[in-house]
Amino acid sequence: MPTQLGQLPPARRFQALGTSFYCATPTTPMANANVVAWNAPLAATLGLSAQKEQVHLADYLVGNQTPQDCTPIASVYAGHQFGINAGQLGDGRAVITAELTDPQQQVWEVQLKGAGPTPYSRRGDGRAVLRSTIREYLCCEAMHGLGIPTTRALGIGGSPQPIWRETRETAAVLTRLAPTFVRFGHFEHQYYRNNIEALQQLADWTLQYHYPECQAAAQPYLAMFAQIIEKTAHTIAQWQAVGFCHGVMNSDNMSILGLTLDYGPFGFLDGFNPGHICNHSDDTGRYAYQQQPQIGLWNLHCLGQALLPLIAKTDLLAALSQYQAQFETAFAEQLRQKLGLTLWHEEDWTLVTDLFELLQGAQTDWTYFWRTLSHWMAQQNDAPLHDLILDRTGFAAWLTRYRTRLALDPQSNLARSRAMLNCNPKFILRNHLAEIAIRQAEDQGDMSEIERLRACLAQPFDEQIENEPYAHLPPDWASTLSVSCSS
Repeated sequence: MPTQLGQLPPARRFQALGTSFYCATPTTPMANANVVAWNAPLAATLGLSAQKEQVHLADYLVGNQTPQDCTPIASVYAGHQFGINAGQLGDGRAVITAELTDPQQQVWEVQLKGAGPTPYSRRGDGRAVLRSTIREYLCCEAMHGLGIPTTRALGIGGSPQPIWRETRETAAVLTRLAPTFVRFGHFEHQYYRNNIEALQQLADWTLQYHYPECQAAAQPYLAMFAQIIEKTAHTIAQWQAVGFCHGVMNSDNMSILGLTLDYGPFGFLDGFNPGHICNHSDDTGRYAYQQQPQIGLWNLHCLGQALLPLIAKTDLLAALSQYQAQFETAFAEQLRQKLGLTLWHEEDWTLVTDLFELLQGAQTDWTYFWRTLSHWMAQQNDAPLHDLILDRTGFAAWLTRYRTRLALDPQSNLARSRAMLNCNPKFILRNHLAEIAIRQAEDQGDMSEIERLRACLAQPFDEQIENEPYAHLPPDWASTLSVSCSS
């Protein structure tokens, strides 16, 4: 029988760490709760009741009710924000309410984001607005559809309760899930407080529940750190491949499991621009698209610093020195698939670099180009590709080189095209698509577009002719959209 949200047990694993890591934090009631979105396919996968109409669902989604015997907890962590040590931070508007074990025996922490103030709210109201909650709900599931490690989104509860940001908005709460929400910043908090016993306790806990295969290594903490480095490199390589920009890669927004975590001012590339900044608050471009791989390494250095009491500095540095090669290998694998190649050759980097320059020169839409190239592979009609590039002479020369490279890689064009279509998505969560869903929800009280878009983004590589408008290039008004840390 499916489990109801109200029947879930407490988050026993994280609670076992003790109160050096969290505070018990009751949720704050929200009047006139309603169900904004319910991810029935995910609920079914998790063994939860998949009925949007189930009794009291809205109250569970906003935190008016929590599972029996569960005490909501907010965790404490530190972090480097925009390169500066920000000191103690913590879950300022998120609480873990329960723990869920799915039919595959994977354990998930259940967290409510926007359920009211916590001891770590730093004078904030602990609330989330409908706008940002819809964006995170959709992007969690879009990233999962793309095969990129991410937190998951189970549902949104809403309320007409007013929330003040730049303007008056309405409140919403996101129910999101992850095997753990532990971040680099959890380790930083204990390190900078010189609480070495708690730091080691957290490392042992992470080994036990999330890196058990490292426990038998000669140096378990080092083996765990090496895996975190590799997971981080692989996830960021996948971001780069689909043109995803996180927007605020602070060390407290980095998951120890390599998950994409905390969707705030994110965005996907439209026109290709390596220097694209999706976060309006990022004045210096620290978190621009092309900076993300190196920022990942910078944050790993922050984590490494926090692990110094447990791992020798020389070993930490040796592990960190592997990051660049791991990222390049992972990114090359993504590019190999996008180009329809069987094997990657070192000289292929030159082919890719020259292509990037052509795309940048024309501000060619990143997603549209790769999908068009995938279809071109089967049709060999150059015209649609040439229409995407300003330097037609330069692109014609590149296309000749590409054909020569393909000739070294025996494979039928049809088989190659099919493989490329399975890794070059047709659908991504463009800002204007999210904005349309948000406006319908805010202005008309119509939540149906959220579900239509989520369902489409769950299958981003399928043609979905019925959803063709979602694959169109952005309208002119989309260029005026702006997201910031308040998003």
